[in-house]
This record gives sequence, structure tokens and C-alpha cells, in this order.
Amino acid sequence: MAIEYDLDCATHLPSIAIAERLADAGKETGVFDTTASGQALVDVRAGVLTRLGTWVCVTASGPLHPRHTIVAGLGFTPTVGVGFRLAKGVEVSDQQDDMIRLVTPLLTEVDGDAVLHCQLEEIWLLRRDGELSLSADDDLWRFQRLALVAPPYRRETLSMVSD
Repeated sequence: MAIEYDLDCATHLPSIAIAERLADAGKETGVFDTTASGQALVDVRAGVLTRLGTWVCVTASGPLHPRHTIVAGLGFTPTVGVGFRLAKGVEVSDQQDDMIRLVTPLLTEVDGDAVLHCQLEEIWLLRRDGELSLSADDDLWRFQRLALVAPPYRRETLSMVSD
């Protein structure tokens, strides 16, 4: 079974604009090679592979039911999603680091609520009403990975269930 993560965003930008920003961030950080493009990222049949083999794809989110976990639990409706499928046989932690290298620049350039999660269960980060929270789990956010995130942010226990 593949390990998959999703970044779900509520933004006014179309998926191609998010994909172009993601492609640029990936090329700047060395996570993607120079051939990565926004157009390839929005092609779900192709996607883009990172230097470590993580498959990345950007999609527009369709209307979600009001009881959907993100809508009901976090209080926002995603409009764009970024999917990350980790490669087998490659160190998971290294691929997760690259995922954060892609996500953090995107969060600085794209406004709106966002959640990075593993299969709607484990939340890595949540931005709601402009405030960024990172999971309090030190196994997820080791020192080196925290250094990739620009402050301000707070650390807290995150859940898909609203407070």
C-alpha cells in the first residue's frame, strides 16, 4: 500500500496557478528537475516525479458534501488539492522532507485555509484564518524539518474534528 499525503487548500486561485507555483518552488529547491511544469502537475495521468521518486499531482477539488471530514471538521471547503504518493524503496523521511520543501513556499505565496494530512487522519499542518499550526508531534517535525518552515507558527495537537 502506497503512503499518500494531501495538501487541501481553499483558495481563489485555479489549480493551474497553484501547479505553476509548485513547479517553480520544486525547481528552486532542487526537488524537481528543470523539466517540471505546472501543466504536467495538473495532468493526473502524468504528474511529476521528485528527485526521490515521489509522485506529485495538482487537482481542482469538486464540491464536497457538508459532512466531508475537512468541511465539517476544519470548517473550510478545499478548492485545490496537491497529492503526494511516496515511492517505495526510498527513505520515507527524505521524501517527507522534500514534501515540506514543496509545501512551505506554496503556503507563503497562496492565501487561504490549508491542511496537509495523511489520509484524513494525521494532520501535519493546518492554516486557518491566516494562522499556521504545526503538529505537536516531534516525530513529524524534527528540528531539521522545522527549519524549513518560516515563522510565525504554533505547535499544537491537531485533529480533523472541530473544537
